[in-house]
Amino acid sequence: MQEKLRLAKTGDINAYHELFSGFQKELKAFIYRLVADRSDADDLTHDSFIKSFSKIRTFNEKSSLKTWVFSIASNLCLDFLRKRNRWSVYSQDKSRAFAETNMDVEEALIRTNKYSLNGVYEIKEHIDFCFTCMTKTLPLEQQITLILKDIYGFTVTEIAEIISRSPGVVKHLLHDARKTMMVIFDDRCALISKKGVCHQCSELNGYFNPKQKTQEELMKMQLVKEAGVLDIEQLYFLRANLVSNINPLTSRGTNLHEVFMQITRKVEGEISKIDY
Repeated sequence: MQEKLRLAKTGDINAYHELFSGFQKELKAFIYRLVADRSDADDLTHDSFIKSFSKIRTFNEKSSLKTWVFSIASNLCLDFLRKRNRWSVYSQDKSRAFAETNMDVEEALIRTNKYSLNGVYEIKEHIDFCFTCMTKTLPLEQQITLILKDIYGFTVTEIAEIISRSPGVVKHLLHDARKTMMVIFDDRCALISKKGVCHQCSELNGYFNPKQKTQEELMKMQLVKEAGVLDIEQLYFLRANLVSNINPLTSRGTNLHEVFMQITRKVEGEISKIDY
């Protein structure tokens, strides 16, 4: 690796591409969780490669190359997202209402589920989808900090370097982000809370997998098994652990959830029409 880095610093783009490829999939998934659009994630990943390669001579090796590149990518995403509104905690309710009143949306979901190679509906992947949507209600720095720590396992010190904040500020951002997420899930998610009003996971499973018993599928997940035993903080970390094991760009249901994401972006005013 040191030899490839030395070559990259002399301008060898092939050597740098080899190094970048070691964490490219993870970087693109991270960016996707921030911007919620495949095309934008592709563009920003490409921009991260170009910008980091152009600055590789300034890399002082005090951190890992991965941490350094994630810092560049995070700044690009911050610039990209600053002019966009954060999402509502009710985005899933609005998406459901929109889908139920638009026949072409329902047809697109059915078609994707039936014919797409990655159109499978799985409850655990929908939990991942909802997690992404909920993080987009957070202030940007909180969203980035939470995803870096709880989904991709960066340390507080590494995150401090990535977002150019002190470790103390990172801890504060992380605490506030987690607290908000715990409250949202406790209020909204019927999987883990008796008062949760959102039954979307179960409803969609019944819709896309009519022969599969939803309760049996739910009970396969530790998150549901422990719902009546653990507190909301412990349940949050179970959910985060589940999400950390899913790549939203390569999962079995990625194409189906891309349609869900476009519906959500439509009702949140980010796009004017849905590309089916």
